[in-house]
Amino acid sequence: MTKVEVTPNVYWVGAIDWAIRDFHGYVTPRGSTYNNYLIMDDEPALVDAVHGEHVDESIKNIRAITGMRTIKHVIVNHIEPDHAGGLYRMVHMCGKPKVYITRKGLEGLERMFDISAWDIQVVKTGDEVKTGRKTLMFLETPMLHWPDSMMTYVKEDKLLISQDAFGQHIATTQRFDDELLTCTSVSELDDAVWDYYANILMPFGSLIKSKLAEVAKLGLEIKIIAPDHGVIWRQNPGKVLGMYSDIAEGKCDERVSIIYDTMWHSTEKMIEPIAKGIKAEGMDCKVVKLRATPTSTCVKEFWRSRGTLIGSPTLNNTLFPPVGDFLVNIKGLRPKGRIVSAFGSYGWGGGAVKDILKQCTEMKLEVVEPGVQVKYRATAEEEEQCFEFGRQFAIKTREYHKTF
Repeated sequence: MTKVEVTPNVYWVGAIDWAIRDFHGYVTPRGSTYNNYLIMDDEPALVDAVHGEHVDESIKNIRAITGMRTIKHVIVNHIEPDHAGGLYRMVHMCGKPKVYITRKGLEGLERMFDISAWDIQVVKTGDEVKTGRKTLMFLETPMLHWPDSMMTYVKEDKLLISQDAFGQHIATTQRFDDELLTCTSVSELDDAVWDYYANILMPFGSLIKSKLAEVAKLGLEIKIIAPDHGVIWRQNPGKVLGMYSDIAEGKCDERVSIIYDTMWHSTEKMIEPIAKGIKAEGMDCKVVKLRATPTSTCVKEFWRSRGTLIGSPTLNNTLFPPVGDFLVNIKGLRPKGRIVSAFGSYGWGGGAVKDILKQCTEMKLEVVEPGVQVKYRATAEEEEQCFEFGRQFAIKTREYHKTF
């Protein structure tokens, strides 16, 4: 079998999940990978396991390099089942390795497996283990994105094994960014990074900034970033570090997303004049219908756009359910630094536009009131109002600049 060498004597031994399309509610049209890494040294070390359904693939990759029982160290960067599902089996196949994990990781792992016979060492930021010629240093990253999370830095190789941070959900035969870019555009890879960040890491922007600052303070030079999903950043790790820094600061595309759903097309018909008003101010506009688009894609478009208009008809004096579901998803991700407003249609009693604005205000987003709504279907005069609403919102979006 072909061995995938990340740095000298450090190997990717993970698994490719070509078929996964639903990752705990997060739609993954590109599939995904579960990356783990084998460090061959005087005392071989395994960093992370893989999803339990794919553990045989990882074991096969390891055995192409060494026997399982030669592994003396197992590092657990993260206990989420897509990485630790195969951990119990792998540890027992190794014999009696020393297992390194954070205190919070140990608390969680004890609830998942019987680990009473394991040789466990709890570690914290700055702790190190020598495997021979290589030195592994641990960096705790709690709530990026679980309490147990940490990263492992291989000092001699300037290699950061970054757990879920800097990942992407992409299934591909290419293991590295430069390889992927021979058959995929830069924009598609960027989009995968945005998609991953928006749906998993959006709530943790301040933590990401502090951890990037901590890495800088520790003086860690990073030549390669090896995440637990997607491609490994060896050609340009600075690119993804810069993207994370910018996104964590609130930077995004100067554009408006229109995210909506509709019952009998009345709300939908408001979009054309609204979009024309946005375009009249020279601003790009992206239109996304909720029931025709995975929620995770809608979340990404919301997060990439400085401004968002949310459209809903009124049903039973409140929001149309697909719009309500979207707002529940957004609320859980705790967005900051975005400007929003609302539009919609109603029959005999309104409510949807008011509810959207109220929920967005509670999320502490920048809310432009009162939005715009029409009864039954927009008249020619109301279409002009929609045009002006779109134009004015584009102006406010361009003027709105907030970092955090």
